[in-house]
Amino acid sequence: MDDQAVAEPAVTAAPVRWFEDLRVTDVPVVGGKNASLGEMISALTPKGIAVPPGFATTADAYRAFVRDAGIEAPLKAAMAAYRSKSSTLEETGEAVRRLFLEAELPAALTDAVAQGYRRLSERVGKAEAAVAVRSSATAEDLPDASFAGQQETFLNIVGERALIDACRRCYASLFTDRAIAYREAKGFDHLDVALSIGIQAMVRSDLAGSGVMFSIDPDSGFPRTVVISAAWGLGETVVQGSVDPDRYMVFKPLLDDGAYSPIVGKELGEKAQKLVYGSGGSARTSLVATTTSERRALVLDDDEVLLLARWAAAIEAHYGRPMDMEWAKDGETGKLFIVQARPETVQSTRSNTVLRNWRLDAEATPVASGAAVGDSIASGPAYVVHSTDDLAAFPEGAIMIAATTDPDWVPAMRRAKGIVTDHGGPTSHAAIVARELGVPAVVGTSNATHIVKPGEVLTLSCAEGDRGKLYRGALPFSHEDIDIGTLPDTATKLMVNIASPSAAFRWWRLPAKGIGLARMEFIIGTLIRVHPMALVHPERVEDAATRSAIAERTRGFADPKDYFVDTLAQGIARIASAYHPHPVIVRLSDFKSNEYAHLLGGADFEEREANPMIGFRGASRYYHERYREGFALECAALKRVRETMGFTNVVVMVPFCRTLGEADKVLAEMSKNGLARGDKGLQVYVMAEIPANIVLAEEFAKRFDGFSIGSNDLTQLTLGIDRDSDLLAPLFDERDPAVTRSIASLIARAHECGAKVGICGQAPSNYPEFAAMLVEHGIDSISLNPDSFVTTLRHLAKVESARDVAAA
Repeated sequence: MDDQAVAEPAVTAAPVRWFEDLRVTDVPVVGGKNASLGEMISALTPKGIAVPPGFATTADAYRAFVRDAGIEAPLKAAMAAYRSKSSTLEETGEAVRRLFLEAELPAALTDAVAQGYRRLSERVGKAEAAVAVRSSATAEDLPDASFAGQQETFLNIVGERALIDACRRCYASLFTDRAIAYREAKGFDHLDVALSIGIQAMVRSDLAGSGVMFSIDPDSGFPRTVVISAAWGLGETVVQGSVDPDRYMVFKPLLDDGAYSPIVGKELGEKAQKLVYGSGGSARTSLVATTTSERRALVLDDDEVLLLARWAAAIEAHYGRPMDMEWAKDGETGKLFIVQARPETVQSTRSNTVLRNWRLDAEATPVASGAAVGDSIASGPAYVVHSTDDLAAFPEGAIMIAATTDPDWVPAMRRAKGIVTDHGGPTSHAAIVARELGVPAVVGTSNATHIVKPGEVLTLSCAEGDRGKLYRGALPFSHEDIDIGTLPDTATKLMVNIASPSAAFRWWRLPAKGIGLARMEFIIGTLIRVHPMALVHPERVEDAATRSAIAERTRGFADPKDYFVDTLAQGIARIASAYHPHPVIVRLSDFKSNEYAHLLGGADFEEREANPMIGFRGASRYYHERYREGFALECAALKRVRETMGFTNVVVMVPFCRTLGEADKVLAEMSKNGLARGDKGLQVYVMAEIPANIVLAEEFAKRFDGFSIGSNDLTQLTLGIDRDSDLLAPLFDERDPAVTRSIASLIARAHECGAKVGICGQAPSNYPEFAAMLVEHGIDSISLNPDSFVTTLRHLAKVESARDVAAA
């Protein structure tokens, strides 16, 4: 071979490949991101999933560039200096990137890119198409390493010259400081990783919106939900966490036949800024403030949310694993597109049989809250990061406090025990990195950087639902690892009590047979916060400040009543989805009058009672003129959950039903509002918490499908003890024979009538011997608090085993 042949440029194979010619197996050729785009275009476009067209440069083209431009030797030397600690990360990154930025790209590569760009422009009907230029590394988007945000993306690139320059900068971005640090941490050889460049037609999401989507709950790992984040403009604001996006949750199993609309969560984000096309000059994009109407409007309507969720489910099914996707809406055409899809690399790699239960072992008042990332707790000194200048001194084990985070911050974030941001949502950069690092984060607090003093000790808790909380001081906390796979089976059906929709997915791994008690009043009190009658009759609310607060909570709804129905329905549906298709027993509202009075507008609709515990509560409210219209809203929400959203596993339960006549009135009122017992399989239970329910068990059994024992009220009313009295507390005991004999009598007589009996009170969680008594008398189900579920299950398994041995 002569010298001339040796000096020939090495780009002999085609330096670019069109997406439609690529498959997922082409990761070594074009990297994970571009291979996935090709796979979707070829396999999923026929199924209706829209992906913008484009092409990719090959890994061989990158390697030839590195070799022919003389980059390889100095690159090796720079990385050796970094590993020997004779050069810092920052010095190494800057030196290596300069090698790429000062080198000329091979003519064969620039010609192929230019020709591809002209062809792409023709395909989209533009003289010079706007394109997104994205980096796709050959070690990227692997099942155990996402490499998310390690390389650069350049948006709204127009013209051949600008495109070639963006390609050169893409190559240089393979050696950003964060990318070097990430590969070091993951054990990848820097010289073994090559870069492909994806050149994709831009979706005009600057005129509409875009965001991120997971086919799994990225915080709890619940596998049957799609989580979508959305903001106005180009999607980088959501990915980087510079805005607080809208958030939607959709239950996948009920998407199958298209008959239902299972949107179980819908949260309006602030969306204070948006990224749009630049108005001129060298800046291709510009960050601008959103309008008031944009901040108050959801980016996606229900049909668009459901379409994206169906696409997410189809993409997950095609790849056979949970996926992390980016989507965009074109403001010119109104069409939706998937612009990226990669494997989800955190929850999908964890065991579904091991549950780590974190617990805060002290009570305190939080100083800030935001979206919880993860479910753990951390404590440490605060370190407030105002700019990149603060990162070098970030100490190991501190809590990072920042307005937002940036991909360049990852080396410092690795030293953090926890992360707190003012802005961003559950799919922001801070959230993604926190999940991968396995540290808790609270994002979107709005004010953490303003209220936290540098160096003060903080406790960060993500163990209390989907709202993470920040506390001052080092609070005690603990955790327990539970191997669900080793738990015994029980003949008695064990269920869980879930009050908060935000906590529903946290316990999905427990082998519960449904939810025995979902308290409607908890959803009203924590999410809605407005008295139902104040929404029905806002004109009766006298206080101007209260009227203003109600108007603020209901903004975006043409009718304030819709706010109540929508919010309540989504809260119930989210709880119902956690154990679907097992039954979920939803108790109708059981506020006492003093509790109702504390809701916004409540003072105008509630009268003061001497003894609210046995006053105007439960069933007595539903048919009464003072609350009947509010009860209609509760029925409307339940009807929507069952018939529109598809959760026919929801069972309705009537609390504090004093007489048979009252039972008839409530059932008639429910029927009038579209919830007739037996219609579309609707079951209606009654709480057994008043001695009259026991005495007249047979008559109540004719009217209801089952009983659920409320042991607290039953004990109170059987023994005549105010359960809130400190003085009488020693006498209050659910294990008293008067209570246990009543329960035993109810179980036997209800079973004779064909009615089921369960218990949702506190006693089985508190007293193992009480739970054992229930099993001995043949109770159908026991509903437990989640944190006592495993202990009680193990105890009951022993009780059942001993009973079976004795019977034999």
